[in-house]
Amino acid sequence: MPKLILVRHGQSIWNLQNRFTGWVDVPLTPKGVEEAKAAGERLRGIDIDICYTSALRRAQHTLDLIQESMPLDAPVIRDQALNERDYGDLAGLNKDKTREKYGAEQVHIWRRSFDVPPPGGESLKDTCDRTLPFFDRAIMGDIEQGRNVLVAAHGNSNRSIVMKLENLSPEEILSLELPTGVPRVYDMTEAGEVLGVEILD
Repeated sequence: MPKLILVRHGQSIWNLQNRFTGWVDVPLTPKGVEEAKAAGERLRGIDIDICYTSALRRAQHTLDLIQESMPLDAPVIRDQALNERDYGDLAGLNKDKTREKYGAEQVHIWRRSFDVPPPGGESLKDTCDRTLPFFDRAIMGDIEQGRNVLVAAHGNSNRSIVMKLENLSPEEILSLELPTGVPRVYDMTEAGEVLGVEILD
């Protein structure tokens, strides 16, 4: 039975600085590098046939480090459909200072509602609408052929995939935290049914 492995990139500089990141192409911190290497070590022994990642370097670097740590030499497909949610006008802003400016309630709505986007950005629903067609076409196409797939992406693009795989409601997915650098391993059928999930933390 095929496996589907989701990994959120290791800690980025703006994660550390508590800033909205989105599509801004920031690098990993030293801690993020170690998280990615540790993810690769946890995945040793799993044969991976193909890898997917976003168009952003923090996810690509995470995947490179995972491949080095396993070690693994599998083909990689990069696509911006797997990019993080676009935070629009909030990108680069400190989250605490943004609460001071707009109010904690408004920032909470932007961050934790399913279908209300921040100014100039995407809601989680928008991210799902971008990510899931690519997931269904490309990633599930590999699962249907019995391939083991590794996806190194972002908190919200991975949340979109988890929502579909685990049949979670909009409320349930908003409360799900995906830690940086922690693999989420799904045992799948070739028809796309989830048989089980293991979190390798």
